[in-house]
Amino acid sequence: MTAEDGADVPLSSLPLGGKVGDGGQGEVLAVAGRDDLLYKGYRAPALVDGQALAALVAVRRALPPGERDRLDAQAAWPLCRVLDGGRAAGFLMRRAPAEMTWRTAGGDTKLTELQFLLREPRPAWRDIVQPEPGGRRELALALVELIDRLHGWGLVLGDVSQANVLWTVRPGPAVYLLDCDGFRVTGEPPVLAQADTPDWGDPLAPPGTVTVDSDRYKAALAVGRILAQDAYVTPGGPLPLVPGALDERQETAVRARFAEAAGPYGTRPTLAEWRTALSDRGTIRLTAATPAPRPAVDRAVLDGIRERGSIPLRHRPD
Repeated sequence: MTAEDGADVPLSSLPLGGKVGDGGQGEVLAVAGRDDLLYKGYRAPALVDGQALAALVAVRRALPPGERDRLDAQAAWPLCRVLDGGRAAGFLMRRAPAEMTWRTAGGDTKLTELQFLLREPRPAWRDIVQPEPGGRRELALALVELIDRLHGWGLVLGDVSQANVLWTVRPGPAVYLLDCDGFRVTGEPPVLAQADTPDWGDPLAPPGTVTVDSDRYKAALAVGRILAQDAYVTPGGPLPLVPGALDERQETAVRARFAEAAGPYGTRPTLAEWRTALSDRGTIRLTAATPAPRPAVDRAVLDGIRERGSIPLRHRPD
């Protein structure tokens, strides 16, 4: 069985194993014989927009091979749809990297979610390697750069929270995104209604609205909370930074961007502005950076997905 070519897979052909995760929209199961893959099955397939899921699959397939590998290392992206009776029942995705997990005293393996970076470590978390103060800046920067790259591809993330961002400092600072089927292509509907996590919503966004500006607000929340080691700081309030997390220039810039994030809807700092604020002085570029390549998923591809319910073969890269 292969999932990497993006072709739809029948649910009946999947040798499913035990449950490894559960959420409000569905459950995650192991795939027998493929330790690197997981299956997410939706609880209510009738509510799933199968074409929107196909569009996300197409985004990954349209990337150059190197950029596709980079995405796979940083996100549990939908590799292919899984169909049951012609309807999208779920999708296959990669398992999170081992370095993004930790073991409890009882021997259970858990994901290293962002929440374990936002609070004082507890004895039960002794297997989680916490960052040095400067490592917090590197993790915040890694998350900002990843979200900025996804925005550059024309995507809206929607739900950014302490439960769907993973992190590690082994062997170096890195982040990983979960629930990527919650993203949507700008101007297109989502797979399911995009959600907000309590304490992570944009208070100034119009009800039911999820946009790039909402993502920017949530990125500000994540940056501030990582650097403060506080799960509840919000733009417009105090920002008690972890000592040593930032140098003087970075602290001045971060505090300014964090205050600006409390501004009116539609005015929040861009991810590029956050990237500059968090960058090390010696690595700030004086010329415009080359933007990440944007997947060649044009309107014709999306229209083809809408009409056929699958990815047109002529648009698949070799």
